[in-house]
Amino acid sequence: MHSENDLAIGGFQPFTLSDFPGHPAAIVFTQGCNFCCPFCHNGSLIPMKAPGDRLVALDDVLSVLQKRRGRLGGLVITGGEPTLQKGLTNFIRKIRSMDLSIKLDTNGSRPWILEKLINEGLLDFIAMDIKAPPEKYRLLSGRQVEFDLIAKSIELIAKSQVRHLFRTTFVRALLNEDDIAAIRCLIPENSRYITQRFHAEHALDQKLME
Repeated sequence: MHSENDLAIGGFQPFTLSDFPGHPAAIVFTQGCNFCCPFCHNGSLIPMKAPGDRLVALDDVLSVLQKRRGRLGGLVITGGEPTLQKGLTNFIRKIRSMDLSIKLDTNGSRPWILEKLINEGLLDFIAMDIKAPPEKYRLLSGRQVEFDLIAKSIELIAKSQVRHLFRTTFVRALLNEDDIAAIRCLIPENSRYITQRFHAEHALDQKLME
């Protein structure tokens, strides 16, 4: 039985200067993802269940963050896919009580969760990955994806007052310039969009390493 405090943490990085614009931050990596992107570089975080000894205790994370109050400006919550976590909302509330800003990384597959977090004013920055144009989403996400949900998340994020960024990992073996142009057409005018370089050495699909 899941409780509203359930949060499976597959990794924790106590300090980064490059993952949350304008903030020295820590990073929490949640365990479990509903996508299985062939280019994923965090493959160990995909399974919803991981060996217990590989998970990081929530209390340990909270303790480190408490001790670093005043030195950290924010926390990045990434994954995996954080919106799958039952305890995400309560966790964010705890972090905000420490006067830390929150950046959420998401694949946009669960817009109803994003809407709740946005409406409650719990997010300070959202980075959403747009994997591909609609016709290639299954190829790039490794799953059958209802693209309407992706489009809804784009719309929600773009219309929110939350700082945000849309991004695509440009895997040249799977995407081309026309695909990137098609993705750009999905992005509202006032939203920032970037392409990220693909690092083949950690790809889930070993064929992409060749």
